[in-house]
Amino acid sequence: MPRRSPKSRPCPCGSGAAFNACCGPLHAGTAKAPTAEALMRSRYSAFALGDEAYLLRTWHPETRPERLDLGTDGRRFTGLEILGTTGGSPLHTQGTVRFRADYTDAEGPGSQTENSVFERIGGAWYYVDALGFD
Repeated sequence: MPRRSPKSRPCPCGSGAAFNACCGPLHAGTAKAPTAEALMRSRYSAFALGDEAYLLRTWHPETRPERLDLGTDGRRFTGLEILGTTGGSPLHTQGTVRFRADYTDAEGPGSQTENSVFERIGGAWYYVDALGFD
């Protein structure tokens, strides 16, 4: 059985669409996330795929780190659940997305719940910071 290319595989964000029809255009820079939730999903996909460049590009310039060090802890992301949103629509300039990211690492399976803040600047959404973790 032939293996599917990464672009035709299901998107890591859990939308059910193929990566090339979901988060792929955002990662490639050929589309912008229309909502804060769409950006959050694409950033989850970037974490799952190890796309540090995309994560840095979509991080708010005032809070963006100089670099990231993904993959050093052996964490592999296994699922995403959106728990709630406020604002963040194409009509807003700010929004929050509360989510749970499931993962597995050397210690076994785990999850992280975060409430993230997003801001839209010049038509593009950016991750600002986390309001809190559970």
